[in-house]
Amino acid sequence: MKKDAAYYLSKGFDLPMAEYFAAGRRRITAVAPNRDFTLTLDFDNGERRLYDCKPLLQPGTVFAPFMLFDNFRRVYLDKDHCVSWDIDPAVDSETVWSNKVDISPDSCYVDSIPLA
Repeated sequence: MKKDAAYYLSKGFDLPMAEYFAAGRRRITAVAPNRDFTLTLDFDNGERRLYDCKPLLQPGTVFAPFMLFDNFRRVYLDKDHCVSWDIDPAVDSETVWSNKVDISPDSCYVDSIPLA
């Protein structure tokens, strides 16, 4: 049984996320960093979207190391198709989970804008 936006709203989701889940989740298939600290994301439905990371890149947060473009550009998709960065690129984040910061594909989709 497909759940509609009203169902997700009743579970506490905000409207954009409720509409997203009701329409069906998306998977990120490719990620590319841009010099302006945005990401170009390709999704499994053929959409290309732009995600602005600047609001996340604040001193004192887990994203602080990626305020430097050389660190930001190390972005990749992990095995769960999350946008991810390793804090220390010499450490395997599959072994040391606290070495990785990530953003869920769901948030990336809802908080991004379509590219023409």
